[in-house]
Amino acid sequence: MTINKIIIILGEPNSIFLEILFKFFKSKKFNYLKKKIILIGSYDLSINQMKKLNYNFKFNIINKIDESKKNKINIINVDYHFKKEFSKITNKSNRYISKCFKIGLEIIKKNKNIGLINGPISKKHFLKKKYLGITEYLAKKTKSINQVMLIFNEKLSVSPITTHIPIKHVSSQISKKKIINNVLKISNFYKKIFKIKPKIAILGLNPHCETIDKKTEEKQKIIPAIKYLSKKKINIKGPFSPDTFFLKKNIKTFDVVVGMYHDQVLTPIKTLFNFDAINITLGLPFIRVSPDHGPNYDMIGKNVSDPSSIFCAMKFFNKIS
Repeated sequence: MTINKIIIILGEPNSIFLEILFKFFKSKKFNYLKKKIILIGSYDLSINQMKKLNYNFKFNIINKIDESKKNKINIINVDYHFKKEFSKITNKSNRYISKCFKIGLEIIKKNKNIGLINGPISKKHFLKKKYLGITEYLAKKTKSINQVMLIFNEKLSVSPITTHIPIKHVSSQISKKKIINNVLKISNFYKKIFKIKPKIAILGLNPHCETIDKKTEEKQKIIPAIKYLSKKKINIKGPFSPDTFFLKKNIKTFDVVVGMYHDQVLTPIKTLFNFDAINITLGLPFIRVSPDHGPNYDMIGKNVSDPSSIFCAMKFFNKIS
């Protein structure tokens, strides 16, 4: 697979996303980026936030991607009316964000070899409980099914079988079929992108992979899925007890850890690597990456946010030659 352009949808205007982008543009790594970057968002807001944060860049305003230039901050302007550089997050930005996504998805649909990075959005204001997250939003817009969330780090990645759902619903949403589907997509992704057969660990759901109940998710769903995948020559082991899995000896052995619910695997990965990780959505007709942080309203305008995740995103795309 070849990626030669990266579309960056700026997302929620009242967030730290432009700040961390500016930190990347200021770094030497921007000069070594092999891909063209095309921002989709408000030019005026970008300029105002840039000045507020004491950066000084020139933007290359374009109307179509063929006008983009390497090592330049190319931007397709989307009008957004604002009074201050940073304000409270409200529904006011919803139409603007929707338009940014629409433009970006239309470009990707008409052009090959393009990757997507999207900035954070407010689930409360933008998604309005219609979607569990941006993963599901993009799936609906692209008519895709069976998406997989992969939180990627070069040393160790994690993937939850269920994503943004209440804990009380987790057990009912786990199935042998879903585990098999997710693991196959993860394994194929590593083979296609990194040319390796990944070592995959599966966690159990219950403490120590056992309960006082006669029937357990491990026996009914997880172990049968592992047996099936092993027969398909997938390099997989488990189920492991979640409370002791993330020890050094284990995390050095595996490339990917598949857990049963969101915080079971995202809590340890963020503890291990902080923001040096990215959210990759598998199962879309293009590669979509999201920096592993939210709008972070408490820190906007302060220029103190950790940019590690956007550096990780650019490094990932740079490897796809």
